[in-house]
Amino acid sequence: MASRTRRHGAARSPREGSRRRVPLRLLLPLLVLVALVAMLMLRGYVHSEILADHRVQPPAATDKVPQKILEGGPVIDVRGGRTESLSVPDHRLVLTFDDGPDPTWTPRVLDVLKKHDAHAVFFVTGTMASRYPDLVQRMVDEGHEVGLHTFNHPDLSFQSKKRIDWELSQNQLALTGAAGVRTSLFRPPYSSFADAMDNKSWPVTEYIGSRGYITVVNNTDSEDWKKPGVDEIIRRATPHHGKGAIVLMHDSGGDRHQTVRALDKFLPDLKKKGYEFANLTEALDAPSAMTPVTGAELWKGKAWVFLVQASEKLTDVLVVGLAIIGTLVIGRFVLMLLLSGVHARRVRRRRFRWGPAVTEPVTVLVPAYNEAKCIENTVRSLVASDHPVEVIVIDDGSSDGTARIVEGLGLPGVRVIRQLNAGKPAALNRGLANARHDIVVMMDGDTVFEPSTVRELVQPFGDPRVGAVAGNAKVGNKDSLIGAWQHIEYV
Repeated sequence: MASRTRRHGAARSPREGSRRRVPLRLLLPLLVLVALVAMLMLRGYVHSEILADHRVQPPAATDKVPQKILEGGPVIDVRGGRTESLSVPDHRLVLTFDDGPDPTWTPRVLDVLKKHDAHAVFFVTGTMASRYPDLVQRMVDEGHEVGLHTFNHPDLSFQSKKRIDWELSQNQLALTGAAGVRTSLFRPPYSSFADAMDNKSWPVTEYIGSRGYITVVNNTDSEDWKKPGVDEIIRRATPHHGKGAIVLMHDSGGDRHQTVRALDKFLPDLKKKGYEFANLTEALDAPSAMTPVTGAELWKGKAWVFLVQASEKLTDVLVVGLAIIGTLVIGRFVLMLLLSGVHARRVRRRRFRWGPAVTEPVTVLVPAYNEAKCIENTVRSLVASDHPVEVIVIDDGSSDGTARIVEGLGLPGVRVIRQLNAGKPAALNRGLANARHDIVVMMDGDTVFEPSTVRELVQPFGDPRVGAVAGNAKVGNKDSLIGAWQHIEYV
């Protein structure tokens, strides 16, 4: 069942064919499909569903790590070939929050920090910063520092230098697009204390330093991700004997209500003990780690965030749309079951009739284009009908002798109309103009009717309310792939 719209004309040269343009009706859907796939892949990447690596390296030997790093502070600076380890001065605390920003918990953490006039460092992932740029902007606006925590949160000891560069650049791009700044602070995923540095993580730290970043670990871990309770979080986060510390907490990655409650109690308690809560560079009396970005890099970051936001909204629209379509499809199916049941009971009742029997002759239109292989079977099946029919075969510019085959049959009541190739709609209209009877049946040139098909098709016209009747096509050969697809299409 195919309609072709080829036109007769001079043959094109190979060169002319090679310059043929893709029809706009094909180009536009193709472009939309490519854009849709790209947006879905972008969303998968931003949600760590594509290119994510969740492996975690077990502890390794430490003999290749400098001793002053293992015994030093949580700030490791190996930029420019130097190897320095820095600690936060006594009575100063640097609160650090990993894995954010989170739309639920980061605002609450920021509210508590603002309430107690405290600053912190947020080590954001590129995935979350891209999705929630307003929260990153709020961090910067309220005086907090922002550091990198990679884009997809992989264990960098498993990654190549190329992948490390990619994680850093994408993380920096997201930060630039969200807040218009870049940073020199970096915290590796799955990092711990300085004395946990080993032969696997140390080369990564050195490489990170060669890219211009200061690595920040911690020396006080609240372990809030374990949800041990507010008092236990405070106990683990509190340094001893007035020493300075970098405290590890989380503002994302799960339910952080214990973290928020602990923070609201921890800040005033430690302030009463003489502690100051500052950014890392403030605590170290160093220049700010963040610098503004302008020009092309800024617009590149803004474009990235815009695309991520667009992919998020597009996915939400698709989810809602698919839910609506699914509901409608199921509703339609249920309605069809109900109505078909009512209809079946109605037509199966004894003595059911549509009305007076329809016995008047019928015109059957058969548009045909290159149907030489099957047109004879089609026409013979129509002539064998147990209802009076007139058969009109409209040859739509066939080049395989379809019309000659029909004429050669010499069957009564069969006419052939020839026309230049103009497509199935034009062929059917030509047939309608030549039909001799009021009731017209239309069929494809590769379809075969049972003897009773025409009679059964026209009986509903005994009811004056019926204006048209649709047949139920059956695929004769469902064993082939194309036949199976046609069966799905029809049924």
